[in-house]
Amino acid sequence: MKPNAIKRDVLQGKTVAGAMVFEFFSPGMSAILANAGCRYVLYDMEHTGLGFETLKWLFSSCRGLPIEPMVRVPRGEYAWLARALDLGARGVMIPMVESAEQARSIVQACRYPPAGRRGAAFGFAQDDYTGGDVGEKVRAANERTLVIAQIETERGLEQVEAIAAVEGVDVLWVGHFDLSNFLGVPGKFDDPRFDQALRKVAEVAKRHGKAAGFMATDAGWIDRVRAIGYTMIAVGTDPGLFGSAVRSLVGHVDAAGEPK
Repeated sequence: MKPNAIKRDVLQGKTVAGAMVFEFFSPGMSAILANAGCRYVLYDMEHTGLGFETLKWLFSSCRGLPIEPMVRVPRGEYAWLARALDLGARGVMIPMVESAEQARSIVQACRYPPAGRRGAAFGFAQDDYTGGDVGEKVRAANERTLVIAQIETERGLEQVEAIAAVEGVDVLWVGHFDLSNFLGVPGKFDDPRFDQALRKVAEVAKRHGKAAGFMATDAGWIDRVRAIGYTMIAVGTDPGLFGSAVRSLVGHVDAAGEPK
């Protein structure tokens, strides 16, 4: 089983850039993102109509490319996590993690025994349909899976120290819109309460040897979160980025006026 090409860098606190995809579930997307310099792609199942059949096809499109396929599942439950990993996910993002107990359950679902309780399925998509020693596959699968816990509620923020202390949780990822909503300041990202929360997650992650992650929608966000310690950074959303690029060129066309 091929190792996760970014996990070591993520855990060593190196900056690792990728993308989150919400809308354009296209066979060419993985190559486009890899060519643009993304080292991972996170396909979203929480807020989209993306299902497992399409996800399997998307993961297949990453084979042979220098990009790690990952997914945000809708909930941190075994049926979502284990199936995503069986299809070839190198990492899983779980929304609204709110307790150490929940974090431990997530880790158990993502690891084979003795580290966890994941059911075995080899010779399929996750190991590229190959044979080989099962014990070695178990070791390799446990080693390569990246577990990303989202801290995006007031409860998760209160329990972030306990969540970060759970062995097997690799990244604390702030979901900024949800976090601002649950803090009572929806969309007010300059509010001191939100800024304090953003900084707290980064500080806790560093103290526990975890990475801090964030999806940035523009260069301003990238500069802001990098300055306070976020190192696993995704760009997105894909509809927003695409719309912005088209809007800019359409504006240029309109500004040119009619031909003379």
